[in-house]
Amino acid sequence: MSTEYDVLVVGAGIQGAGVAEALTAAGYRVAILEQEAVAYGTSSRSSKLIHGGLRYLESGQLSLVRECLKERRWLLSHKPDLVHMVPFLIPVYRHSRRAPWKIRLGLSLYALLAGLFSSQSRFRKIDIHDYEALCGLNSDDLIAVYRYFDAQTDDAALTQEVIRTAVRGGAELICPGSLVGAEVTERFVRADYFHQGQLNTLHCRALVNCTGPWIDDTNSKCSPGAKLPPLELVAGTHIQVPLKLANKIFYVEAEDGRAVFVMPWQGETLVGTTERSYHGDPSEVAPTLEEKAYLLRTLKQYFPETRPLQLSELSDSFAGLRVLPHANNNPFSRSRETMICCDNDKLPRIVAVAGGKLTSYRATARSVVKKLRPQLEARRPWPQETATSTESNQEGAKERNL
Repeated sequence: MSTEYDVLVVGAGIQGAGVAEALTAAGYRVAILEQEAVAYGTSSRSSKLIHGGLRYLESGQLSLVRECLKERRWLLSHKPDLVHMVPFLIPVYRHSRRAPWKIRLGLSLYALLAGLFSSQSRFRKIDIHDYEALCGLNSDDLIAVYRYFDAQTDDAALTQEVIRTAVRGGAELICPGSLVGAEVTERFVRADYFHQGQLNTLHCRALVNCTGPWIDDTNSKCSPGAKLPPLELVAGTHIQVPLKLANKIFYVEAEDGRAVFVMPWQGETLVGTTERSYHGDPSEVAPTLEEKAYLLRTLKQYFPETRPLQLSELSDSFAGLRVLPHANNNPFSRSRETMICCDNDKLPRIVAVAGGKLTSYRATARSVVKKLRPQLEARRPWPQETATSTESNQEGAKERNL
C-alpha cells in the first residue's frame, strides 16, 4: 500500500465517491478513507430520486434545477441499470396551497429547463375520473391531476458503483478507516488515521472532506481547516409500508404544506420525507414517533381505501441528515446548492464539500477538481518518486473491504 497520494478523499458517500471517480479519471492518485461503509450515511437514506427538483423553482433555484436535469439526462443514458424514468402524479385539491395554474406553470418551466423537445420533459393533465390511473387516490374535492416524469434509483447501489469505478481507475479504498488528524505542511498534507487497529500515516497534496453530516468534526481535525459558513443539520425521515399502491410516484402536499413523495420501493411503498433541525451525534439520528405518525397520516389522507396501518406494522423506517446553510427560515425553502469551502482560495490544500444533491454528484465532483487543479498541477515529485514507481502506481490500487 502506498503512503503518498495526490488527494485523500475522506468519506465514501455519493459526494466522496464522485470526487474520487473524477480525480482518478483525471489521472491523479487517490485514497478514499471511510470510517464505516460505502454509502453508510445520507447516501443510503435519501428519497431514492434522480430529479431536477421541481419544488426548487418556487425558491428561484433555476441554475440548480437546470444542472440537476442535465445530470439526470446523463445518468439515464449511462447508468440505465441503476436509473430509470418513473411517472409522477401531482394531485390538486380545492384546499391545496398551489392552484392548478401554478402547477402547470411550474411544470412548463421544468420542461423548458429539461429541453422542450425531450421525451423526458413531457407532462399533461389527466382525467380525474380515471380511477385505474389514479390507483386509489382520494377523489374528494380533487380538481386536477398532472403527470410528468422524473427518475428513481437505488441510492446505495449507485454510490457503490461509483466507488467501484474509482477503484478500477486506481483509487485505494481504506475502509473502515477513521481520520485522526491532518496537518498542512509546506510540502504536503500529513494525514494520520486508524485502520485495522493500527495508527497509520499517509501524505497527500490535498485533502477533500466529503463526510456529510460529520463535516464539522472532520474539519476540526484539519490544521488549518477549511473556512466553513454556519451550517445546520436537518433530519429527514422515510417510512416503508407493506402495501403496493402503484408503479408511479405521487407528489402530494402534507397537512403542513410540505411536499411528500409516495413511491414504489422494493415491492412496497416508501413515504417521505420530513424536515427537522438536528443537533445530536449524526450516527444516532433516527425517526421519531411523531414523524412516522405524520407520514402515516399523509398516506391515509391521500389513499383512504388502503387498510389501516399501525406504527408497529411498518416494514422499515430510516432517517438521514442534510447539511444546509444555517438560517432562521424554514429548511424547506433554503438553498440546496453545494457549498465548496477551502482553506486557501488560490492553492487549496483542504477542501470541504457541504450539502449537495444525489442527482448532481458529478457536477459537484467537477467543481472540486477545478478547485484543486492549480494545487495539483503545481505539484513536485515525491522525494522517492521514480519512473518505475509511477508506472507501478498507475497499475491501480487494491480494493479493500468494498
